[in-house]
Amino acid sequence: MHTGITAVGAMAIFAAAVVLCVLLILVLRPFLARYALAQPNPRSSHKLPTPQGGGIAVLTATLIVCAVFTQFFFISAAAPVQLWLVLGAAVLIAGVGVLADIHPRNIGPRLLLQALAVCIVVLVLPSDLRVIPFIPMAAERILLVIGALWFVNLVNFMDGLDWMTVAEVVPITAALAAIGFLGALGWPQILVSIALCGAMTGFALFNRPVARLFLGDVGSLPIGLLLAWLLVVLAGNGGRAAALLLPLYYLADSTITLIRRATNGAPIWQAHRSHYYQRATDRGLRVIDVVARVFAVNVALALLALATILLPSRLTEIAALFAGAVLVAGLLVIFARGPRSS
Repeated sequence: MHTGITAVGAMAIFAAAVVLCVLLILVLRPFLARYALAQPNPRSSHKLPTPQGGGIAVLTATLIVCAVFTQFFFISAAAPVQLWLVLGAAVLIAGVGVLADIHPRNIGPRLLLQALAVCIVVLVLPSDLRVIPFIPMAAERILLVIGALWFVNLVNFMDGLDWMTVAEVVPITAALAAIGFLGALGWPQILVSIALCGAMTGFALFNRPVARLFLGDVGSLPIGLLLAWLLVVLAGNGGRAAALLLPLYYLADSTITLIRRATNGAPIWQAHRSHYYQRATDRGLRVIDVVARVFAVNVALALLALATILLPSRLTEIAALFAGAVLVAGLLVIFARGPRSS
């Protein structure tokens, strides 16, 4: 598949997103420090009031870079329209994130607006793209809306530790870009992957432990939506195993945690400290130790996903999925037990 994006172009996209995100944060941070402070509470991982809203810079940098570079890599008439609708949906859900940051208790209206943004993304998928080809198209699209809505929120749920979202998003987007160059994704997906990877790398400079800036829901929600779109397109292009492997740690931690809370009768939408990575810090693991382990596992999952694209076969997919499940399960066990006592 001809992408229209060269290696030099990819490096330019990444560098532009990094620089633009850093510049935007430097401009926005004084305003965020004054009007968007996240106060510590019993469920938070930070001890001091910290500005939130860094996601504004991440999303804005991603949008601007995509807009500029699309002019250079324009290939088909349909792709830019679909891309703008997806990016527009990301802006819409970022607005929902602003509401969540200001009025965290208004869950119902926020969920409806999230669902609207997710529906936009699913509706603009190519009509011939099938993820679950053995069920009717309408049923598949409904399941995709439900799944993408869940994915958007689990990315939000997991954004509770310095560098945690960076450790997830950077390996996933880098792997998606590489997979795109191997022919499993088109140039719009490659462009978004590289731009988002660069923007998150720029944000990482301010979010490293101890963080001077948080993403906020304004960042985690659109990031979740863009990742959901990229993974669905990958799955529809024959990369189902890769699309499952890349976010496997997030899927496992969030899903198991929410099932456990629901079983115990706890409200699943209420903020909490029950995720495995949170339990790890409560048991004595340092933040940097937790995110380093998450990053390492995500890099390994990315390599397994790449293997399923480079060596396409049922055996490769089964082996990669098994290896990925073992890696994630091992990490969850480590987090549940905490550091070894001396």
